[in-house]
Amino acid sequence: MAGSGVTPVTVLTGFLGSGKTTLLNHWLRDPRFADTAVLVNEWGDIPIDHALVRESSERIVVMAGGCICCRVAGDVVRALRELHFQRVEGAVPDYRRVVIETSGLADPAPLLATLVEMPLMAARHALAGVVTAVDGQYGAAALDAHPEAMKQAAMADRLVVTKCDLAGAARLDALERRLAAINPGAARVRAAKGGVDPALVLDAGLYRGEARAPDAAGWLNAGAYRHVGAARAEHSGGIESFAWTREEPCPWEDVESALETLIELRGDRILRMKGLVNVAGEPGPRAVHAVQHTLYPPARLAAWPDTDLRTRIVFIGRGLDGEEAAGILESFLPR
Repeated sequence: MAGSGVTPVTVLTGFLGSGKTTLLNHWLRDPRFADTAVLVNEWGDIPIDHALVRESSERIVVMAGGCICCRVAGDVVRALRELHFQRVEGAVPDYRRVVIETSGLADPAPLLATLVEMPLMAARHALAGVVTAVDGQYGAAALDAHPEAMKQAAMADRLVVTKCDLAGAARLDALERRLAAINPGAARVRAAKGGVDPALVLDAGLYRGEARAPDAAGWLNAGAYRHVGAARAEHSGGIESFAWTREEPCPWEDVESALETLIELRGDRILRMKGLVNVAGEPGPRAVHAVQHTLYPPARLAAWPDTDLRTRIVFIGRGLDGEEAAGILESFLPR
């Protein structure tokens, strides 16, 4: 039962009017979404009344297909806690994943940090991925005018370009080029009227559900990033992304000290960090992940996803100097 283990959490973000609610409406009708708890900001934008089975509280309802909807009302931690205990008590159906829709102006970083910094959250919930909706018509203007929109795009594992039925091909192509410059490692998918396969959202991160091996290569997508010292991408809006690699295995204690020091010194400039580390004496890599000043507990993977056994860590940041970051890391590692 999911209630006794760790529940994967997908964060759905995107700027005001980007189409997050339309995406949710589409997913709620898909049977594959039935064992999902969805945390939404308000009831009004989600068509709940016609599909309501029962109301578990003022904040939680159960849909006809078995999906659970919970009104966040600004307190994600309280909502997750309430959902968890109602699941344990059998007051709501078992659910195996959570999708949290943020408000359009939200900075996703504090929410991601909450999932690991608060003991109750870290013990019962794990970040499964960040999905960002970007308006196909007006997304470029939002990126120009609003730092929140830029940050939401930069932190994504998956970028969903919405309203593609309303935007011309040239505009969509230009937007995708810009998104690739901001966040080269995030997979991009186009949506019209919210029509996106839920599997593309539920499988946005490292972990792909029960009985499925982690997709470390797809999650990291290190080949999409420039290496430290290479020419920077144009049109990135001040967002820097790069990959740092190392051929030789390293003692984990050295790697941990290097990452902790880098995050302490430059965490305010790191939007996200993801990597696979070749630890001396271990058969598979350790997956590392950080959001700003928060370093997630590393995950030991049973085997490498491919024949490339190098340590590969990718960074997305604002004002983050790649050569300086590489120098800090390498200063802790054997020469």
